[in-house]
Amino acid sequence: MVAVLAAVFGSLIGSFLNVVVFRVPAGRSVVSPPSACPACGAGIRSFDNIPVVSWLVLRGRCRDCGAPISARYPSVELVTALGFAAVALWRLPSLEAAIASESAARIAGSLLELAAYLFLAAVSIALALIDLDTHRLPDRIVLPAYVVGGGLLTVVAVLNADGWGLLRALIGAAAAFLFYLVLGLVKPGAMGFGDVKLAGLLGLYLGWVGWSALVIGIFGGFIVGGILALVLLAARRVSVGGGIPFGPSMLAGAWIGLVAGPAIWNGYLAFAGLA
Repeated sequence: MVAVLAAVFGSLIGSFLNVVVFRVPAGRSVVSPPSACPACGAGIRSFDNIPVVSWLVLRGRCRDCGAPISARYPSVELVTALGFAAVALWRLPSLEAAIASESAARIAGSLLELAAYLFLAAVSIALALIDLDTHRLPDRIVLPAYVVGGGLLTVVAVLNADGWGLLRALIGAAAAFLFYLVLGLVKPGAMGFGDVKLAGLLGLYLGWVGWSALVIGIFGGFIVGGILALVLLAARRVSVGGGIPFGPSMLAGAWIGLVAGPAIWNGYLAFAGLA
């Protein structure tokens, strides 16, 4: 039930992310004017704006002019729905433990922590798509995400009396930001400042989870990026120095760190005979 509810909510957020991905790089408002067909300009009716379902019912075409509607729209809605469901299931044990404790503060903290991760999931999808399209990570998304994510985690820390967790998150944000900044300064052009600002945001969340998550999440981005580059080079989709956007790899590495960072770290220590 939790996964289903999260998926439904995620599909609605995915519909909004389609607007964000299209309008933010163009400097347009995401709330006005209402969505319309790019071919004929006809406004999208409310009953034609049901995530995924409407696209299938209309067979991927505008109701008014019959122009094709890109399959990317329902794809983003579906991916966001699945992503939200996965995040909800990942956080479910924590929520169940909070409910079992019968502590109102702990339950509220767990729900807000879930909200923080769902917010990061939405931001991750939007930024990954925009970076792939434009090779940019817009400040209009990254900078407010610091405020929202940091604010939610701060409230969680207060509710759970977890000052050390909040301090660790701030240290993670600063460390990731400075690490990427140094890389960009040492080799100009290798790292965009958008990547540097995104690193701070990801470091905030990774530091909140723990040091092992921070290490795995940050360096995981380089591993994902390296593998992706090799695959694209082998497929001749890009050339050496072709400028592959790094944001999606950073985001993928961060989610690996968040979800599996501690397990990967402990497994590595055990394999190396250090644990």
